[in-house]
Amino acid sequence: MKIFREPGKLQKWCRARKAAGRRIALVPTMGYLHEGHLSLIAEAKRRKADEIVVSVFVNPVQFGPNEDYAKYPRDEKADLAKCRAAGATAVFFPTPGNMYLDRHSVYVVEEDLSKGLCGARRPGHFRGVCTVVAKLFNLAHPDFAVFGQKDYQQAQVIRRMVRDLNFDLEVVVAPIVREPSGLARSSRNTYLSKEEREAALVLSRSLRELKESAAASPRCARSALAKVAAAIEKAGLKVDYVECVDAETLEPVRRVGPGTCVLVAAFDGRTRLIDNILV
Repeated sequence: MKIFREPGKLQKWCRARKAAGRRIALVPTMGYLHEGHLSLIAEAKRRKADEIVVSVFVNPVQFGPNEDYAKYPRDEKADLAKCRAAGATAVFFPTPGNMYLDRHSVYVVEEDLSKGLCGARRPGHFRGVCTVVAKLFNLAHPDFAVFGQKDYQQAQVIRRMVRDLNFDLEVVVAPIVREPSGLARSSRNTYLSKEEREAALVLSRSLRELKESAAASPRCARSALAKVAAAIEKAGLKVDYVECVDAETLEPVRRVGPGTCVLVAAFDGRTRLIDNILV
């Protein structure tokens, strides 16, 4: 397994592999890898990638001034071991200094799908996401890149960026990986106390119940979402948003039914958790 720290060296290696006819997959991560990340590597293997490049970079540009950039969990040694065991062929560990050069002034901005949901509550977040992912695409020259459904809005924003900027690659979105309890796997779960982890189960539980009822008969979004929000608050979490949107356009819809996605964000103590479910 190759380990790269300098963008130029990764780019040169990927360009050579591409010229040799190798099929390259990119798995962008912020590290502190868990089963959700490893499922993305497994998806790349399933799709017959010859080279699987995993990037591990806590991207400062997508964090707001009062967010958890400084304390975001990091464990390079464990990440390398997990990548090697999962079958990655290259791991990219850049630093903020070599990803964003002195007086860096160019950013990539998506102005439609990023307006609502997390984009409305985390100003500048998706500007940071699009910028770093575009840079990774230019460095790794992937045939396809694998993202997780847990960050549903992010995946849709990246798809739009790829379409509108004519990146020559496919965006693959792999299903959410959950803990046995149902909690969506996330690096931020490490922040949770035992009691907070138990309370967080309300997110997946209420989404699952809504999906089951809406699959049988489409529901009025306003009343259905109010019920989900009430259940979350009752469990002791603070709702950031509960919304039902068209799965493609991310526009709010009036009824929860086929072709929609229900997304939630809530604070469990000081930790912001997100989850979603496709109906």
